[in-house]
Amino acid sequence: MFRKAIMQDLHAIWEIYDEIHRMEENGDTTIGWNRDIYPTRKTAEDSIQKGDMFVEEENGQIVAAAKINQEQVPEYADAAWDYLVSEDQVMVLHTLVVSPHSKGKGYGSKFVDFYESYALECGCLYLRMDTNERNANARRLYKKLGYKEVSIVPSVFNGMEGVKLVCLEKKLS
Repeated sequence: MFRKAIMQDLHAIWEIYDEIHRMEENGDTTIGWNRDIYPTRKTAEDSIQKGDMFVEEENGQIVAAAKINQEQVPEYADAAWDYLVSEDQVMVLHTLVVSPHSKGKGYGSKFVDFYESYALECGCLYLRMDTNERNANARRLYKKLGYKEVSIVPSVFNGMEGVKLVCLEKKLS
């Protein structure tokens, strides 16, 4: 089940962020995040308050979360997009996370399917997202789901120095 997140979901979303941060700090995964910079509990709280955080629930547990809106980060201006369309035609997926305890069950793919359906409902045929160049798992998933890597943009992303931001896009038909 997919739905907009509510403030009562904040702790569960933060727990997913925290577990991923811990795994990265222990060398068990490579995402390219920094616990003190991004994503933080405030990242999730701000998104919930804004109304653009969504969660995926299974058996009453939040297994995945992401921010979905039409806001393109400034770094997108440096990407070589294939589809040069007005901003109101583009939907963006930000900070998709799946609970490490729910890994391998297809929740990430299902969330991207939800994102695509949501974009269509909002009248957006053009999808964009990004990930850190170091995040090989996300890059494989997005490629498998039909997203094209159009650029790798060097940046200071969300306050993190030296990030190589992989910009991806897809056109829905």
